[in-house]
Parts: sequence; structure tokens; C-alpha cells
Amino acid sequence: MSKPQVIDDEEHERVHERVAAVDVAKDSGMVCTRLPHPSRPGARQSTVWTVKARMGAVGKLGRQLKDSGIELVTLESTSDYWRIWFFVLEACGLAVQLVNAAQAKNLPGRPKTDKLDAQWLARLTELGLLRASFVPPAAIRALRDYTRARTRLVQERTRCYQRLEKLLLRHEALLLPDGGERPSISLPS
Repeated sequence: MSKPQVIDDEEHERVHERVAAVDVAKDSGMVCTRLPHPSRPGARQSTVWTVKARMGAVGKLGRQLKDSGIELVTLESTSDYWRIWFFVLEACGLAVQLVNAAQAKNLPGRPKTDKLDAQWLARLTELGLLRASFVPPAAIRALRDYTRARTRLVQERTRCYQRLEKLLLRHEALLLPDGGERPSISLPS
């Protein structure tokens, strides 16, 4: 029999030292940062506060988090309310991840208030237990916006041509002499 090997292991190993999480709502977000405790080595300290979902306030938060050395910010996907938080914080130079609300809710021990929810998300973030949803990079988002706008414009143009053709067909008897040929409308390329 061989000599047993002893392996020291922490129950929950941290993946990120300095993290933030935002529990996103329609008009505001509950922000929680988790940082090393300033006076107790090995201990953690959480700070929780509310930030309005406005460009200026979120931009100020982004600069504050960047100055604090935050490595990763987690946002819980809630309707489309996460977008301002994601894009502004990303523009401030922070690494931001969007997580599916159902993923975080399915973990046992989840609290039920906004404050506790933000703390819970921050804890899960520092332990690396959340899987980020795919959010396309800025260049792809811009390209998608352009192609979607073009698609809408083409659809609108087609709709206008069809309405005009329908109007002409409806009044064909008034516009054409007997035996005349029906006009056709062709769409330009």
C-alpha cells in the first residue's frame, strides 16, 4: 500500500479577486462589489448601493468600478433593461458578462431581495460559477443594426409599391380606355 497524498484544497476557490454584480431593474440597478477586506487578510468585503439607469449615472459607476480595479462585472439579463448597463460599462473598459436570470435562480440558496440578489450574483461571479450569455462584439452589433435598418427600409419601399399598385388596379377602369393594357409596376433593383 502506498503512502496517502494530502492535498490542501479550499472548499470554494475564488476565480476573480475583485468583482461587481448588478441586479438590473427598469429604472435602477442594485450594485454590489466584492473586494478583499482592507484590514483582515483573507476576508472579503461587500459594498451595496443603488444606481439610476441613466447614461450619466452608469458612466460614473463604470469609472468608479474601473478605478477600484474590478476584473469582471456581472449583469442579470432582465428584459432589455440590461442593455444600457452592458454597453456603457463595456465602453468604460470593463469586462462585462451577461448571465441568464434562470441560471442564477436555479442555484440553491438564492435570496429574494434586490440587495441580497446583487450580493449573491457577486459571490457567484467571484467563484466563477456563472456562464456568460453571448453578446456580440460592438462591431457586429453595429453591422446588425445597419442590416436590420436596410431590411426595414426595403420592406417599407415594397409596401409602398404594393399600395400604389393596388390603388392603380382599383381605379383601372377610370385610367384605361377600353381595350388598353393594364400598367405594371416593376421594382427598381
